[in-house]
Amino acid sequence: MSKQLPKFKNEDEEREFWATHDSTEFINWNQAARITFSNLKPSVKKISLRLPKSMLEELKLLANKRDVPYQSLLKIFLAERIEKELSAH
Repeated sequence: MSKQLPKFKNEDEEREFWATHDSTEFINWNQAARITFSNLKPSVKKISLRLPKSMLEELKLLANKRDVPYQSLLKIFLAERIEKELSAH
């Protein structure tokens, strides 16, 4: 039987609670359903990335062939590699 979740006054209080408690004491994850929030826009953070000129030109060439902006193609490549690396472990 799972423990009863406390009522939280705000998100900060809830964050503090979860930082010090194990969710498996409160939630049966075996009964959880996977859902997607397709309308949520992920928060983004701007970064500066130095690439060799030749690599950037090749990336732009590949992006042009796919008719997408090169920054978008770079995000796709990164996402694919991250997923591959995480699934390998």
